[in-house]
Amino acid sequence: MMSVKNLRGKLRRWQFLQKLAFGLFLLLSFWLVFNTITLIYASSKAVDANFVLGGSIQREIYVADLARKKPEIPTLISQGSEEPCILLIFEKKGVDLANIWLEKCADSTFENFFYSLPILNKWKVRKVRLITSSSHLPRAKWMAQIILGSHGIWVELDIAKEKGVPGNRESWIKTGMDVTRSLFWAGFSHVIQPQCSNVIELVDVDIKAWQQRGFNCERWGRQVKT
Repeated sequence: MMSVKNLRGKLRRWQFLQKLAFGLFLLLSFWLVFNTITLIYASSKAVDANFVLGGSIQREIYVADLARKKPEIPTLISQGSEEPCILLIFEKKGVDLANIWLEKCADSTFENFFYSLPILNKWKVRKVRLITSSSHLPRAKWMAQIILGSHGIWVELDIAKEKGVPGNRESWIKTGMDVTRSLFWAGFSHVIQPQCSNVIELVDVDIKAWQQRGFNCERWGRQVKT
């Protein structure tokens, strides 16, 4: 038979676990309330940054028009077209290049947020304009709301009209997997801050070096109207 001492020990451990669980519940509740208030407040403010998900040059053409109208708002393009193609688009549109940044580490939609979140946090962004294509929905929207929203960043969705077929292909399996990953990352991203080693300011792109190396832009990028 179990001794009284062992029973008391198990009871103390059980009580400790109960208190720990209750404490974590209270902490999570306070965080959810605070984050919700932060998001509601941010939703009424002006956009702090443009955030473009790579996969279609039409998104870069679209954000170039926005950046020309409001050059004071920084623009972050996550793994878009090749640097010289983006540079030529923005130059043709007459955009001030000093506030345009390219994040070149991401290889998926999840990594778009994985690597760009620390940059947006560094910029102290509270409301972001997320630019993608309708074919990228609802996956991109849900991932943004989960990951960015967990950091108090309100997401305003802006859809770029497409010509041709975007690079991304959607399925409910992919959406389910990415949403699940996003829920985990919403928590871990408060502790882990991955840094992309290849963040480029558009004004620093060396077009001459690219011309020597050779590059090819999508047809729609070559036909940009000013």
